[in-house]
Amino acid sequence: MNEELTPVVNDTLIAGWQEHLPECLNPSDEAEVRPDGHDPNVLRIHIDTEGRSGYTFDFTVRYVDDREIEVGFVDVDKDGVTVDESIDKVQNLIEDYVRHIHECAQLLQRVTHA
Repeated sequence: MNEELTPVVNDTLIAGWQEHLPECLNPSDEAEVRPDGHDPNVLRIHIDTEGRSGYTFDFTVRYVDDREIEVGFVDVDKDGVTVDESIDKVQNLIEDYVRHIHECAQLLQRVTHA
């Protein structure tokens, strides 16, 4: 059960996400990674696509174990206003970011599976 899992999220892992996530994203995107604050196995990721479209996306990343993550979509805003995420363009961006987040998690397995 997740309650028995030793917390995976630590300062080293957060630093790794902050370093490597921008490598997995588009050059004009900016990302902020921080611990959840409530769950020691969850990260919060905020992605700002200001250079492309003015959208900002929020995701959660839950570590199921030291190798597997679950990415959760939280919300999307455009210029500070909540956007309907069912719009095709937004859905495509969400899918793209989820893929990039998984790519970054793969890069960081050397930190989580030490």
